[in-house]
Amino acid sequence: MKTPTLLLLVLALTWPLSAKINTRPVAYEHEGVKLEGWLAHEDAATAKQPGVVVIHEWWGRDDFAKQQAEELVRLGYVVFAIDMYGQGVTTEDSKRAGELAGQFYGKPLMAARARAGLDALLATGLVDEKRVAAVGYCFGGSTAMALAYSGAPLAGIVSLHGGPVAAPAEAKGRIKTRFLICHGAVDPFISKESLDGFLRSLDDTGIDYQFISYAGAKHAFTNPQSDARRAALGLDGIAYQAEAARRSWGHLKQFLEEIYRN
Repeated sequence: MKTPTLLLLVLALTWPLSAKINTRPVAYEHEGVKLEGWLAHEDAATAKQPGVVVIHEWWGRDDFAKQQAEELVRLGYVVFAIDMYGQGVTTEDSKRAGELAGQFYGKPLMAARARAGLDALLATGLVDEKRVAAVGYCFGGSTAMALAYSGAPLAGIVSLHGGPVAAPAEAKGRIKTRFLICHGAVDPFISKESLDGFLRSLDDTGIDYQFISYAGAKHAFTNPQSDARRAALGLDGIAYQAEAARRSWGHLKQFLEEIYRN
């Protein structure tokens, strides 16, 4: 009598692991710029699922963004790693990365380009449009904030070691998107003044947010490539920290479950 019960338990535990993940590039455009995102979803899904747009670091939509997308699919979401720069545009040169990212900061283009990626995800027909979030890394975290401030239909955004983008005064009482901010406590690229001003702007505008600071974590703490880039490019302010990466992943999962449940 015990054998069938044990077999059912094993099948229940292993079924999610055996589910096939369908991944494919998706071409789209914004203001004449050809873009290419990366769509990932469970092949066997029969109903619309919550959606997530993943927004890349300033290096471009590289393998790390695609890997994060595939990890999120395993949580039961349809995920689209969007492209902010243009089809095939990535770099390992920090100066070039700064130039690519710099064209967006402080400009409406940042939210508009990200919105094009969000719209491409919604256009797949795979997503429950009332349950969509944005998850961004570094430059992508800043972009996720700008996208939320623009009034995009997002249940939540997650910024992982993203540069703070203060909420505009006109956002007061208007933004229903919830925020999770995962910050490296010793990130040398983010000053105390800018961080304090950012948090104050969230308070002033009434945005529902969680702010978590990870002790000992520098910039780009979730990306295992950070150490190699630090050595190759002399970027002393970035470092992978496994403990902070693990904890922030747990906080991200909990946050998504919460916003999609309520």
